[in-house]
Amino acid sequence: MKHPIEILEHYWGFSEFKPQQEAIIEAVLTNDDCIALLPTGGGKSVCFQIPALLKKGICIVVSPLIALMQDQVNTLKEKGIKAMALTSGLSYEDVDRMLDNCIFGNYKFLYLSPERLQQDLVQKRIKEMNVNLIAVDEAHCISQWGHDFRPAYRSIKFIRTLHPNVSVIGLTASATTKVVEDICVQLDCIAPQIFKTSFHRPNLAYLTLDCEDKYFKTVQILKKYSGPSIIYVRNRKATLEISNYLNTKGITSGFYHGGLNSKEKDTQFELWSNNQNQVIVATNAFGMGIDKANVQTVIHHNLPESLESYYQEAGRAGRNNENAYAVILRNTVDEMNSKNQYITTLPDTAVLKKVYKRLCNYFQISYGEGIDTTHSFNFKEFCSTYNLPSILTYNALKILDRTSVISLEERFKNTAFIQIKIGNTALFNYIEKHPKKARIIKLILRSYEGVFDHSTEIFTQVIAKKSKLEEAVVISELKALHKAEIIQFEASKTDAQITFIEPREDDKTIHRISKIVTQQHDVKKAQLQTVFDYIKNDGVCKSQKLLSYFEEKNSKRCGICSSCLDQSKRNSFSESDIETLLNLLKIEPLSSRKLETLSTFDSDTLTILLTSLLERGLIELTDRNTYKLKTS
Repeated sequence: MKHPIEILEHYWGFSEFKPQQEAIIEAVLTNDDCIALLPTGGGKSVCFQIPALLKKGICIVVSPLIALMQDQVNTLKEKGIKAMALTSGLSYEDVDRMLDNCIFGNYKFLYLSPERLQQDLVQKRIKEMNVNLIAVDEAHCISQWGHDFRPAYRSIKFIRTLHPNVSVIGLTASATTKVVEDICVQLDCIAPQIFKTSFHRPNLAYLTLDCEDKYFKTVQILKKYSGPSIIYVRNRKATLEISNYLNTKGITSGFYHGGLNSKEKDTQFELWSNNQNQVIVATNAFGMGIDKANVQTVIHHNLPESLESYYQEAGRAGRNNENAYAVILRNTVDEMNSKNQYITTLPDTAVLKKVYKRLCNYFQISYGEGIDTTHSFNFKEFCSTYNLPSILTYNALKILDRTSVISLEERFKNTAFIQIKIGNTALFNYIEKHPKKARIIKLILRSYEGVFDHSTEIFTQVIAKKSKLEEAVVISELKALHKAEIIQFEASKTDAQITFIEPREDDKTIHRISKIVTQQHDVKKAQLQTVFDYIKNDGVCKSQKLLSYFEEKNSKRCGICSSCLDQSKRNSFSESDIETLLNLLKIEPLSSRKLETLSTFDSDTLTILLTSLLERGLIELTDRNTYKLKTS
């Protein structure tokens, strides 16, 4: 057997492992059950991919994220390693054929969702495979105390009964002791080895900054730290608005969110990855596969929903071990906005019932039917049809996805349906008279059965690729054929795909998940409260606060976070500094930006001075967010 370092060098081009990787790989090779807690960028996938390559047989990889599965499969294929993913939307015949390939085709990796594990066909074929390892990615999803609990993850334990002698490795970027213990129980681990690297990032300064104008403050930060940066925002609209604003200020910027199609995402990522854009403004959809080592700054315009997600997003800065900055911009309305975004928009049982019934009606699914059917989905059209509030509805769909009632795959694409309205002879007569349209018609006839008999879904991107035409040209030609009454053509833009995992049972379906939903709502509320505590408590080192949350005790003050710097600056204030500010405020109430302009203080120092004066009762904040001398 080759040494793991040989595999690392051959396929990944590295000559040494990251911390803990080699120890985890050795444990897997000796058939120990393992739980690996490695921070973002810690190289979790290598920990199961290398031992799987060294062993005979195939590795089963369970992951909740379709995009992540596809990304890892594509990466493995590029290295010449045989891998496949069972994503949603596949027919029974496709799944049957792909599983046969796993048994007889020398594949090394099979990626699938926990929902797939519940299918009889999948379980039967996995039993026939020579499985060498079971890898569970995002393992915190198996715990009801985890921040993304997915009940279907509990079915993973069954796969161990199919191959009782095969070890399992659970991987996650962040989990508390309580969650780790639950993971071990749910995966039926025997004397598991727990590997955990420190969450301490000595080169990363955690900064929580008060500001009235977040746009203005962002420009200040990005001009001070001109390296590659990520800005996380609440919604898709904000990504475009902030990106455009930064470009007007001479800061090259792009945007990224879940509503972009694959080509647009790739373009935006490449511009940023290749340093053509300094900044990428993104929703939390921007997270998978980011391995850019020289990110200098990560800025959160809005509060994160949990300290787990914040640690992962902030941790994308400074992977090259150079000084880096994770910044939260806060103001007086952030707490209220976060509650509105994350708590008040949590759908209760009544809302879930309503959305689920509307969804079934939207796709004309009868009671007791619909299982394993896949549908293209236009979210805006759905909300408009039933007059549903978009945010509450979106959250309801995400819950239905997480609880395995449906599988929701968010993706932007053009969908089209055609049916040929004339007979075979008449069609070929038409082709002879209109040779320019022959290429597209012949491609459709060769690629899709039944187009003479019924309305058939076609994929215009695929036709465009095969015909070497732009997709817009293909759609234009099909519209012309529709106008000429050769075909019936319907086209629309969808932003998602939905697969029904369970048959329609209306209230019964929702009752089965109601307790889980209520419990997860309580977890989310508690997690958001920890975020509030984190940003409010400026007296404690931010790094220590994070490490304490992840149960790392006896850590030292980092000396570089906003709390540590504030404390240092507080100790260095002189009476003349205080007098300078008080004299400026004797004239009229002033905003912090105006005070910064009129004084020699930088914004951070000014913020600390103003906070100190507020605490001492010498000044007060007006309704217009200006500062004035406090009158007795």
